[in-house]
Amino acid sequence: MQQDIPGTTLFDGDQAQKGLALNRMCFSFNNAENRAAFLRNEEAYCQNFGLSDEQRAAVKSRSVLRMIAAGGNIYYLAKLAGIFGLNVQDIGAQQTDMSVEDFKAKLVAAGR
Repeated sequence: MQQDIPGTTLFDGDQAQKGLALNRMCFSFNNAENRAAFLRNEEAYCQNFGLSDEQRAAVKSRSVLRMIAAGGNIYYLAKLAGIFGLNVQDIGAQQTDMSVEDFKAKLVAAGR
């Protein structure tokens, strides 16, 4: 059953297939040597994993939402976000289209 949740990319079988290369690349970041290789030559590393033009552009933009739209799974993308120096609040701010400061204030106001 397909659900339509406005503004949300559902990670279903189609998205999993679409994001296979991106998610494989992110899984490789479990290894410190691979993280270092990515930082040395991001484009070559992405090309080595066969990322599509859409996926490479999403990675280059540092936009987690664009990576999700390109088939990325948030659990794998968290590894890439860490390389970029993004934390959970940074990702939450992107997902809610808020500044990081506003997102943090919203969390504090909600008692989190």
